Amino acid sequence: MSDPSSVPLATDTVTIDQICDRVYQIVLDIQQQHPELLKQKYRTTPWHTSHNQSVLITKLKARLTQAEDKEAKLINLRRFLEILLLPSYFTQPSFAELTQTLQSLIPQTSPSSSPELVSSDSSESVSSPASVTNPSPGIAILLLDAENLKLDIKTEKFLGKLCTYPIQIKVAFANWRSLGKKDAEFHSRGYELIHVPPGKDSADMKMATVGASIFIHYPNAREILVCSSDGGMTHLYNTLQTHGFTVYLVRKQGDTITVLNSDTNQTKRHSLNPPPEIPGLEEFINQIKAIIRLEQTRTGNLWVKLSQVSTLFCSHHQTRISHLVSFYCPGKTVQDFFRDYPKEFVLHDLPEPSGLYVTLFEMNTSVIAPNPSALPESTDLDSSLHTTIESKVELEQELARIVKRLMAASGQTYVPISNVGSEFCKQHKQGITQVLKGLNISAKFVTFLKSCHSLNLKKTGKEHKVTICNLTVK
Repeated sequence: MSDPSSVPLATDTVTIDQICDRVYQIVLDIQQQHPELLKQKYRTTPWHTSHNQSVLITKLKARLTQAEDKEAKLINLRRFLEILLLPSYFTQPSFAELTQTLQSLIPQTSPSSSPELVSSDSSESVSSPASVTNPSPGIAILLLDAENLKLDIKTEKFLGKLCTYPIQIKVAFANWRSLGKKDAEFHSRGYELIHVPPGKDSADMKMATVGASIFIHYPNAREILVCSSDGGMTHLYNTLQTHGFTVYLVRKQGDTITVLNSDTNQTKRHSLNPPPEIPGLEEFINQIKAIIRLEQTRTGNLWVKLSQVSTLFCSHHQTRISHLVSFYCPGKTVQDFFRDYPKEFVLHDLPEPSGLYVTLFEMNTSVIAPNPSALPESTDLDSSLHTTIESKVELEQELARIVKRLMAASGQTYVPISNVGSEFCKQHKQGITQVLKGLNISAKFVTFLKSCHSLNLKKTGKEHKVTICNLTVK
């Protein structure tokens, strides 16, 4: 590939012609030697023909000629390259050399007054008429030590709201071989991935190296988010401040993300376990009805104990029915709420110890009061299934049995994992999280299910569902 570092600064017509010729040669060399750096639609373009050479040079020359000053010319050159090349090109040594050379030819400026570069719109084409626009506002860049700190999409959105400029560049550092399929997940979320060899602090060290030279690669950067819980990132935080950036130091402390702003020295916090959202009243009623139907199917009984409905609702939705009833109907009890909706529910109070039972009011079904002798014992029908689980294998087998029973009861191929957790809790008198901790398994429930060979997990909307992939489970 031709050495782009020898490109002179565009100050006159002759120099502009030289730059255009050199850029054309760079594109031609990339197509021949590293076509993977070109955007897909330009990989098969016959750049060697005089026609395409003329198109490329004419468009670039128009951009450089119409720019008013040196900074604007550099902006337009970068924008032009971004039309043709993938973002990975701009992390290559050849581009770094080009950028350093051009930066050395103009006075060094602080990030607040340096040239403002943005990625070109993906719909732009070299064959379309060249347009000259005013430089766009700056951007924010997110640097993530993916081995040290996990960022979900909600946390990313929270960080984006703290920034003045949009987060347009996201770079994650890790030994990706040790993180399973996390590389595919981060790639799908728009991250540039940088691989580091195994070793303590390898990701931190690489992140510090790249971060310290960020102003060279992205002159339009204004804000940098340094995301790592490692204390060593304080040095990078301070270094970026000296270059005039607004820096956000993002760390995890327990179940909270803390963000320190270098400009204001203020700390913002984001909970990783926010309180559940309050559903609408109609949705709340439908959620209760779904719980009742599930229990009716599972037990074969029309009537379901009200306390059981409350327990299952709390397990499914991580909030108590009584809490939501207090929100919708202040001062009323759960029993009052059910009686206030006779077109939805039928409530029947049996003598102690049977207590309150509830069923659904169906227009075409006559509701007969429950016979206490025909109802399940208060000790739950599945209590006899309670066994001590002493290994990961036994836990997987038990979960597979529960999934299989729920599939048979519901007639569905996949069942919500929240149902599986509820059923497990009822049978074993303890939550699945407690059992995982007792077995020294640090993974969350959904992560554990993914590791089970006899189960297959999928996500539908916001809900995870599971099925049996090994039908030999007994």
